[in-house]
Amino acid sequence: MCRILPVRPNEEEQVTNTIDISYLSLAAFLGLILVPVLACAVLGLGITKRVLIGVLRMTVQMAVLGLYLDYLFRFNHIAVNFGWALLMIFIANITVNRSAGLKTSKIFFSVMAGIFVGSLTVIALFVFLAIQPKPFYDARYLIPVTGMVVGNCMRANVISLERFYSSVKKNEKTFLTYLLLGASLREAALPSIREAVKPALAPTLSTMATLGLVSLPGMMTGQILGGASPITAIKYQIAIMIAIFTAITLSTVINLLIGLRVSFNEYHMLRKDIFR
Repeated sequence: MCRILPVRPNEEEQVTNTIDISYLSLAAFLGLILVPVLACAVLGLGITKRVLIGVLRMTVQMAVLGLYLDYLFRFNHIAVNFGWALLMIFIANITVNRSAGLKTSKIFFSVMAGIFVGSLTVIALFVFLAIQPKPFYDARYLIPVTGMVVGNCMRANVISLERFYSSVKKNEKTFLTYLLLGASLREAALPSIREAVKPALAPTLSTMATLGLVSLPGMMTGQILGGASPITAIKYQIAIMIAIFTAITLSTVINLLIGLRVSFNEYHMLRKDIFR
């Protein structure tokens, strides 16, 4: 009597549906927020209200985003997809200006140029060279990749701008000495640019150095939970980390170099009216 052994499916054919979280289970799990709320209250940190508002905003925003992305993925129109990507870049620009303590009206275009060029260049290469989806504007790939790249660019640019202007103020005498010795504005500002870019890149460098050893990154985890094989998830994670690191490097450097034109007057003095 022949025994028929089950055929093991190929890696490419393995499909696993993600286990859904019921609304009741999610509501119950949200109760866990009482732990940090009570800790903040007992320690007298004074941020209890801020924590509650932050959780409420996150929940509402993510609920609205979920409904919108569900529509976006179903509709999958090129104009809508790219419009949403540009909106993310625009919001990131406003957030960078406010978080860095700068007036949006004064520094808007330099920050926009840095994030726009740095992120979109890398996103285009990631989509066309690495993933190659059909159609190329597929929302399933374009929107999450744009969100990860632009989000990291936003955080890096906040750090670089804060460090740059604080460095210029702190080392004002050295900066003026360079100018008096005949250095151009870019040459005089170069030490401050170095001091600003290094800490902006440091978090991503640390993440790359410990990737897979200390933590499982978000994209890889999401791919695995979505049913992809670990090897596929790892390839995506390597590609997105290279994309993020390249994008934040380009965006911060471009932002600071272009920002020199609007941050300093014709006498190469730092303008006070750019700060909030």
